[in-house]
Parts: sequence; structure tokens; C-alpha cells
Amino acid sequence: MGWPRTRLDPGLHLVSTPIGAARDITLRALDVLASADVLAAEDTRTLRHLMDIHGVALEGRRILAYHDHNGPRVRPRLLADLAAGRSVAYASEAGTPLVSDPGFALARAAIAAGHPVRAVPGASAVLAALAVAGLPTDRFLFAGFPPAQEVARRRWLADLAAIDATLVVYESPRRVGGLLTAMAHTLGETREAVVCRELTKRFEETTRGTLAGLATRFAGAPPKGEIVVVVGPPAAAPPAAPATVEEALRDALGRMSVKDAAETVATALGLPRREVYRAALRLAERE
Repeated sequence: MGWPRTRLDPGLHLVSTPIGAARDITLRALDVLASADVLAAEDTRTLRHLMDIHGVALEGRRILAYHDHNGPRVRPRLLADLAAGRSVAYASEAGTPLVSDPGFALARAAIAAGHPVRAVPGASAVLAALAVAGLPTDRFLFAGFPPAQEVARRRWLADLAAIDATLVVYESPRRVGGLLTAMAHTLGETREAVVCRELTKRFEETTRGTLAGLATRFAGAPPKGEIVVVVGPPAAAPPAAPATVEEALRDALGRMSVKDAAETVATALGLPRREVYRAALRLAERE
């Protein structure tokens, strides 16, 4: 007995698919795949295999390939289906659509045309990596794939160096050693990091350490499988010495008001504004 069809509202349905274990598919995702008028996928073979595993029949439908190479040609057809009031399900090859995925242009075009766009949430390599990394998750940045060229990659890393957040990056196995070496040089050798390999799959592996240690570990020995690199936030700078704060305030007070001087120094030294303002008032009264 196949998966039952249910009523599905018209619009674009972005279906998350497993990043490894087929059982990670959600019941709602199966409902959408079974019931959509039109099916589209980054990789038609992957989606067809997933549907076969879970007993979701095509029932006369075909799966349209939609990827970076044919997007401009296929997108008008999918938009026409949406305009005709049909339900269109788009599935990423693995994970959540629009996260390092060609579905972005399709979703933007659907939104611009006034069609409903709905998320069918599920597996995500970004969130899975954050969950097992053991690094701060209260603030994180997904930076996607780094540039392959060395010069562009250096500029890319320089932009990320000062961001006070955990970084999540995708990389190919053959380039991960070079990326870790470049990260150690630009972000700091002692910065905590984790290399996640084959998340949710049989040979899942999580390797933790400093960027320098991981760079050595993966140098010349490319791993196999899908890779996610998670890098912890930069270490907090040591608090400025009182003499440094007073010197900075004295210089600022010579050019601006107490309030502006306090705000300028607090921002520059990463200190609480209220404390610096009180120090500025005391200094202004003495002088």
C-alpha cells in the first residue's frame, strides 16, 4: 500500500530531505511528495529513490530536474504551473532547500509573482553540525562554501575573522585540509573547531580540536564523504587596563563631549558604555 494522497494547497512547497539516513524524512514531507501536482528536484534520481523507499507513488507524475544548469529553462514552466493554481513540490538533493541550493531563484521568482511559498522543514547539515559540535550556538553564521581560489579565499576569511559568532562552512573533502590551514593562519591557530563528516550516515565522524591541530590532522589525507566545518567564536579580548581607558578618554575629551567621548572609547575597547561614561565624568571633573 502506497503513501496516501491528501489535499494540498496550491503554491510552492520547499521540501527538506534527509542528509543521510532515509528515515529522517518527516511525515509532512511524505504527505507533500505524495500529493503535489508537480514534483521538481535538484537530483531526480535521489528523490525517486527516497520516494520508493517510503512507498510514495508517482501515479502518473514525473519528476522535473531543476538545478543550476537548467534553472533558466525550467523555471518558467514551474511558474506557469503555479499560475495555473497547481501545487509544486521542490526537493533539494539533501537537506533544506535554498541552503547552498539552486532553489533560491525559483523561490524568489515565485514570491515576486505573488504565489504562496511554504517550507516543509526537516534535516539540515548546518543544524546537525551545530548540534554535535559542542560549540556556542546562541549566535552563528552559515558562510556556505569558501571560494576555491586562494586569493579570494584569503579575502573571504579576512571578512569572517572579526565576526563574534560560531562559523559553519561546507567544504569538499579534497580541499578541507587547505581550508583548515588557511583558517588557522587567518582566524587564529588556537581557535576551537570541529570537522563533521558524513553526518547521520553509517560512518559519521566528528573530529574536534584547534584549527592548527585539525589542519595538521587533515593535511595530505583527504577524508571521504560530505564535510561540514564548525569554528567557534573568537576568544574575548582581555579587559583594557584602567590606564589605557583613562588615556583614551583624555584624548577623546579633548575633541568631543563627555557623552560622545564615552561612547567612542567604549566601542573601541569593547567595554560597557555606562562604566566608561562614569569614568569620563570623573575625569572631566578632575580636569
